[in-house]
Amino acid sequence: MNVTETALPGVLIIEPRVFGDDRGFFLETYSAERYKTAGIPEFVQDNHSRSSKGVLRGLHFQLNYPQGKLVRVVSGSVFDVAVDIRVGSPTFGKAAWVELSAENKRQFYVPPGFAHGFVVTSVTADFEYKCTDYYHPEDEGALLWSDAALNIPWPIDIPQLSAKDASAKRLADINPDQLPCYTGQ
Repeated sequence: MNVTETALPGVLIIEPRVFGDDRGFFLETYSAERYKTAGIPEFVQDNHSRSSKGVLRGLHFQLNYPQGKLVRVVSGSVFDVAVDIRVGSPTFGKAAWVELSAENKRQFYVPPGFAHGFVVTSVTADFEYKCTDYYHPEDEGALLWSDAALNIPWPIDIPQLSAKDASAKRLADINPDQLPCYTGQ
């Protein structure tokens, strides 16, 4: 597998080895030993979502139970984003993004302490992700997807949003006590 660092330390783009021929393809989507070598921890929960074109989910985070996420698309395509929201981080407020698709088979690792979101760019997309901690709905926060200070080049102007995502705050308007802290990693 090929692992590429983004501008945000710890946020990785992973391109697994794909073995293909005229019959189809095979790829290893996760191996604890191999991913640990790349600096990615083990996971405790797997999730799968399906969304239609123009649906934007995020930018979500958890405060007391931050989740690292290894994400990939198994059908369709998305524009996927990670934002460093760790108070005190040298890259606080910076974003990294990647196109994930069934065709390119890339994965994106978003470490704990980052906000994460994506928008569907195909007719539909099936999105799978592994998490380093369990989901705690009472602990979830949301960062406004269109916060101009984040400089995210979303490929959409008017996405379909949940009520929670539509009412999310800009990063500058979130009390720092409601954000994760940078621990030097």
